[in-house]
Amino acid sequence: MTWMVRILGALSIALIAAFFILRVPDTDPEEMVAKYGAPPSQMLAIDNDRRVHVRDEGPRDAPVIVLLHGSNADLHTWQQWTDALTNEYRVIRFDQRGHGLTGAAPDDDYTLDSFVNDVRTVADTLQIERFTLVGNSMGGAVAMGYAIAHPDRLDALVLVDAGGAPITKKGDGNLAFRLAAMPGIGNIMSQFLPRSLIEKSLSQSVSNQAVVTQAAVDRYWELARYPGNRAATRQRFSTPRKTFDAAAIEGVRIPTLVMWGEEDTLIPYEAAGWYMEHLPNATLASYRGIGHLPMEEASEASVADLKNWLENTGLSARSRTKEPPVGPSVLTP
Repeated sequence: MTWMVRILGALSIALIAAFFILRVPDTDPEEMVAKYGAPPSQMLAIDNDRRVHVRDEGPRDAPVIVLLHGSNADLHTWQQWTDALTNEYRVIRFDQRGHGLTGAAPDDDYTLDSFVNDVRTVADTLQIERFTLVGNSMGGAVAMGYAIAHPDRLDALVLVDAGGAPITKKGDGNLAFRLAAMPGIGNIMSQFLPRSLIEKSLSQSVSNQAVVTQAAVDRYWELARYPGNRAATRQRFSTPRKTFDAAAIEGVRIPTLVMWGEEDTLIPYEAAGWYMEHLPNATLASYRGIGHLPMEEASEASVADLKNWLENTGLSARSRTKEPPVGPSVLTP
């Protein structure tokens, strides 16, 4: 047995050495803040000592739009929309718990309720009474959950390739997400986390490959390694995901814009149909040849559809004095 013990000992030492050699370290928080948290960023104090990375731009007296990013993303995913909206709207976006410069949640709670509560807390801290809430992917599920819990706070709801529908995706989907969800393997991969895996993950999420720039891949990779975010991602993926009950969705009568890339491989286009079937006051905007991130892949078309819909619904600064239309409609971009 002595030889077996020696072999196992040598193998253990080799594995430990490989771990420390191949492990990708956390990024430096000060460098990340300097690179991704420059003005107009602010670290908003909520819940006593907790800080949330927020950008709050546009006229103070304009209608408010709050933007929620998706899983493993950050507030920068909304940059093109923000550039197009801030001349008419007050646009607020923030890194959600476990993401970006906000970092891990002190309570390690990554349930849907915790994300919904963060939206309420950020809005309260910024003294925002009513707003339009927009969410992509995971952020879409959070937005839907907020609309169910706090309909009195919302002027409108926008779901962009949103999670939460009880629709099973087809195909292989996103490699990084599949690995992160695997017990054991997800923990190991999060420590190694090669840049190539992040690039492949982003490439698989979109149809318009022009958005897979070196700068975008660097941002995803560096912020994924912001101290605490890797552990937060593992905890989040081990938390059971909630899908919505049709009856709860049917009770949401807020004007809703459902925006979807028809080539989405993460949350299939059938999910848009499910939301349209059950939301009583919904408009659909779909995008041919576009994947999971219409706000980046088709930024001009999607933000134009949003602005037109807000104006037609009576929620733009120019249309505040008009009587909003009633009932669903369909955009044809």
